Amino acid sequence: MSLLANILGFATFGLAARFGQLGIQKRNLFSNPGGHLVAIATFGFAGYWAYQWDIRAAELLADKRAEILKHRRQEIAKAEQLGASQLSKE
Repeated sequence: MSLLANILGFATFGLAARFGQLGIQKRNLFSNPGGHLVAIATFGFAGYWAYQWDIRAAELLADKRAEILKHRRQEIAKAEQLGASQLSKE
């Protein structure tokens, strides 16, 4: 998902949450647009943070997978070397 779509999605959810909040309180939905802007900005920032976190998590997972693969290859090479040395002793 792109950064813009993530931010817009979270901001839209923030606006919907604000409308839900005012609806529960039975207040006019358009009496205080500043509150709407705060909700949109807050949830938009949360969307930006979630996008950045997703990118960083993908990088960490890729690094960890590469490290695990390297260790597996080393273990396989060690086992093959040990097996070859066992065969040559017999």
